[in-house]
Amino acid sequence: MNTTTTESESCALRAWAEGRMIFLELADGRIIGFPADRFRILKAASEEELKKVTVEVNGFALRWEELDEDLTVEGVVAGRFQLPLPEVAA
Repeated sequence: MNTTTTESESCALRAWAEGRMIFLELADGRIIGFPADRFRILKAASEEELKKVTVEVNGFALRWEELDEDLTVEGVVAGRFQLPLPEVAA
């Protein structure tokens, strides 16, 4: 079992928000993004509140202190979101 590869792939170097999207730069060089609206607390947050994201726990967690919200980087990378994608009108 090789946990080192999984851990380094799910380790964030930095995080930032642009509009309602949250972006992560991972240790392996990838940059991924996800819509804030896929999480209950983040969906209710303003864009200014979203910008206050910090990387915590040696790169394994995202934190919004003002919102008292924490997400694991591993969960985000794996696509484990609380809310479904919004339906698109046909």
